[in-house]
Amino acid sequence: MSSLLHIDSSIRATGSTTRQLSSYFATQWRQNHPGDGYTYRDLAAQPVPHITHAVRESLLDPSRDHGLTPEEKALTEAVVAEVREASTIVIGAPMYNYAIPSTIKSWIDLLVSPAHMVPPGAESGPLSGKTVIVVTARGGSYAPGTPREGWDHQEPYLRAVLSSIGLADDLKFVHAELTLAAIVPAMAALKPLGEQSLANANETLKKLAL
Repeated sequence: MSSLLHIDSSIRATGSTTRQLSSYFATQWRQNHPGDGYTYRDLAAQPVPHITHAVRESLLDPSRDHGLTPEEKALTEAVVAEVREASTIVIGAPMYNYAIPSTIKSWIDLLVSPAHMVPPGAESGPLSGKTVIVVTARGGSYAPGTPREGWDHQEPYLRAVLSSIGLADDLKFVHAELTLAAIVPAMAALKPLGEQSLANANETLKKLAL
């Protein structure tokens, strides 16, 4: 049975582009996969705490007692189980200050461990074989030739870290750019491009949800 893990991280409860897009994908996917599994985790409403020394040591060597609290142990096991059991993962990842929200980093920190790393020279690891879709929203554009080309530390980091744990076999990024054009007067001329980017993102997600 297929299973979708739906992750949101925007701090905006309403008016969030990534929440709208990830929800659209999840709705389409569930309509196309009736009866299959679905799990939702909101990293803004219920943040995964920053990794502690005890949690990190337990990930590196789970055979020893590192003094984890019952709550730390339960959360780590839940996050890992959700990823392991999913066949498709959609991550809503807004861009904050040219990078990902720290809540996504905390979530990832529970997944990057020797148990999940792709061995050197190997083509796959324990988490390989999943479809992963990262839905982003960016206030500007970071395409080649734009003033801030090279300032995107969102997609490059996620692509690298997800690859290290075998989650890049079928990894796709869907970007909605120029979202600030609708509210920043100096960017008003770019509003049609922002609207087109959002429309393209929705159309891409509809196809990916098949």
